[in-house]
Parts: sequence; structure tokens; C-alpha cells
Amino acid sequence: MDQVVPTRTLLRWSESLAAIAKTGLGFTESLYEQERFEEILHVAADIRAEVDGTGDVPEDAQGRVEEWLSEVGRGVPGYVTPKVAVGAAVGNDRGELLLIQRADSGVWLYPTGWCDVGYSAAEVVVKEVREETGIEVEPVRLIAVLDGLRLGFTRVPLYSLVFHCRSKGGTLTPHPLECRDVGWFTRDTLPSPLVGVERWGEHVFAALAGEHRDVLYDQVRLPTWRDTGDQDR
Repeated sequence: MDQVVPTRTLLRWSESLAAIAKTGLGFTESLYEQERFEEILHVAADIRAEVDGTGDVPEDAQGRVEEWLSEVGRGVPGYVTPKVAVGAAVGNDRGELLLIQRADSGVWLYPTGWCDVGYSAAEVVVKEVREETGIEVEPVRLIAVLDGLRLGFTRVPLYSLVFHCRSKGGTLTPHPLECRDVGWFTRDTLPSPLVGVERWGEHVFAALAGEHRDVLYDQVRLPTWRDTGDQDR
């Protein structure tokens, strides 16, 4: 009987293979190794084409290979690592959580954004929440470090640094390009679809209630590379 491999697992395999190959191309001086790494990119692109539903269009996979090759650097700048993003678990005096509805996908999530060069992670949090929602916040502490690919947050490799933040005022104003809607929600009135709430929901609302828990992070899989049930969530 055929076994169905989850889409997010295929995506992780594709991105991991591509990262290994691009890093190898960034360091090797061997023509033989360059050819092998480029072949790995083609395999990764075929997997990604299946994930994207374009597996019958060879041009799509080739375009992905060309895109990846254009991103190859030399030496240390060519070492491929996950991107870094921040998330903001913002609470108000009523114990409500600030959520946004993303314009690109329509899903709900706490405010998030890429880390910008020249800003600390906490500064990016303040900036992103203000830009996306119109709310001014004060970061309280780091409460989670999450792998976006494992949680299904994203289609590119990233680590998300989630901060508990306290609302300091402002007026709810969704960003005209990035958000369809914004709002404050209690645990009983959460909107749908809400991405990953089964993973971060309890931890976030505990922080909003004043509980001090250890930082939430993705548990180590055994063996590390394999997906093993709950450890992949």
C-alpha cells in the first residue's frame, strides 16, 4: 500500500536538500562536486514542484533550480541558514490576544515579521506590531523559539522568535497591504483558521495571564531527521 507523505514533510525535504546543495556550491572548488550539488538541486526542485502541484510542468522545476543557483554565495556568506522572524503575543488589560488575518493567505495569526538588519529582535517586534495593527507595545520577554517549517507557518525555512508584549495604546488599524483584518480575542472567541494554535495557544495565554513558563521550543526528534508523530508538531 502506498504511503502518503505529508506536504510539509516534502517541503522540509526539498528545502533541506536545496540548502545543503547551495552551501556546498558556496564552498567547493571541485568541478565534480559542483555537478553533484547541482544534481541535488534538481532533485529538490522536483520535490518542490510536487508540493506546489506543478510536477507535470518541467519548466517550473528548472526555474526553481535557476532561482536557487542565483542565490549561491561564496564562503561564509554562502552558508545557507534559516531566515529569522519575530512574532508578538500581545495582551491587553482584559486578557485578550491581538491577532491579524493575513492578506496573502487569509489565515489568522499573531503579528509577525522578518527581522531587519540594524534592529534588535525586540525592536522589530515593536515596529511590526505598530505597522500591522496600529497598536503600540512593550516587549516583556521571549516566550518561544519555533521552527516555521515544522509548524506549517511558512514555505521557507525560518525560526520565529515569539515575544510576550504588553499593549500600551493605539488604535486598531490593519495594514492596507499585509492584513485583511485585526482584532482582540479571548481564548473562547478565537477566529478560524488560526495557524498553529494547538502548539502555541496554551503557552501564549498562560503568558498573558501572568504565568512565567520556560521558553517554548520544538522538541528534538529521535532520530533527529525523522518525523515521529507528536515530535513534529
